[in-house]
Amino acid sequence: MPAVSHFAKTAQWPHYLRAVVDIAFPAHSIRVAPGLPGGVSGLPYPLDSTHTIHIVTAFNPCGRDATAGANLRAQHQLLHSIGLRGLQWWPAVGGDPVGTHAEISAAVVGMDDTQARALGRRFGQDAVFAWSPASWRLLACADAAHDTVIAGWHAALLTPPSHRFPRSPAA
Repeated sequence: MPAVSHFAKTAQWPHYLRAVVDIAFPAHSIRVAPGLPGGVSGLPYPLDSTHTIHIVTAFNPCGRDATAGANLRAQHQLLHSIGLRGLQWWPAVGGDPVGTHAEISAAVVGMDDTQARALGRRFGQDAVFAWSPASWRLLACADAAHDTVIAGWHAALLTPPSHRFPRSPAA
């Protein structure tokens, strides 16, 4: 069971807690899944210990299904915002473990949790993910108390790479 600080639960929280994220790094793609608190397993963390990878999307703002066109326009705006900040990012897709729901995302390096929450909030998101060497965290965007769910993580190589990645290249 993840360590949880209190926060307002929405109908989506159970889905966020079990969500997996596929990230397309230049040399390989990996899947990160939540694990037991304090436990990390599988592939080693891909960056040095000073960097956190935040996973942010602009899909389905306010927890409501948007049209494919609206989602893609919002995601384009998110990537433009990331580019204006000069941040490094890789294509990512977050969703349920069996693949029935997937949202195009960006795995971003160069933000702290406060900045990642603000970016998620700007695009109407309930939460963003933060992956570090020691934890996989779900960060609430809207809550003033900065609520967080902390878990461990498991990372595995995707072979072949995820079919869920968009066809457009990273900036």
